[in-house]
Amino acid sequence: HLAQARKIIAAKKILYIDKPVGGTLKDAIEIYRLAKEAGVPVFSSSSLRFAKSTQAVRNGSIGKVTYAQTTSPAPLEPHHPDLYWYGVHGCESLFTVMGTGCESVKRGTTKDGMIEVTGTWKGGRIGIFREGKGYSGTAKGEKGESEIGKFDGYQPLVAEVVKFFLSKSPPVSAEETIELFAFMEAADESKRRGGKEITIAEV
Repeated sequence: HLAQARKIIAAKKILYIDKPVGGTLKDAIEIYRLAKEAGVPVFSSSSLRFAKSTQAVRNGSIGKVTYAQTTSPAPLEPHHPDLYWYGVHGCESLFTVMGTGCESVKRGTTKDGMIEVTGTWKGGRIGIFREGKGYSGTAKGEKGESEIGKFDGYQPLVAEVVKFFLSKSPPVSAEETIELFAFMEAADESKRRGGKEITIAEV
């Protein structure tokens, strides 16, 4: 979406970008750089971020999350890094409850050959994305466990977009979105290196 975003940002128009924010990590970073430089409010998100149970966990229903696992479909497209196209949905749910602070990423496969990506967050917290047929997940925190990662339709996202256009205050920070896309880029780099653990700082 970089080419389109350049025009909107240059016109100083508030901007929501549907997932994925960019086709590469470099493009995603450039979009947010341009927006910051121009003082243009911008955010991007999957609809899954605003599912009721996922938001409840983000807002502290089970305390600080120490472990989370999410699942979503992850069909591949040759013109995107593997998870950018559709795995972004499950990864977005993961980052919604884990927040920023991911330090390293390791990619492998499940017993049935599906994508499995394990992230290690600061303090030893663990977040895992698994390719699957539906949208689901579990989070464990200081106060218990909760389901996360469900798809509650598009209405919750649309409501947030409307609030964003009225308030000009993005509900998701540039830092969190960039780190989410760095997580998915690191997963690709781990795949290229045969499952080696890759730091977010490196990508």
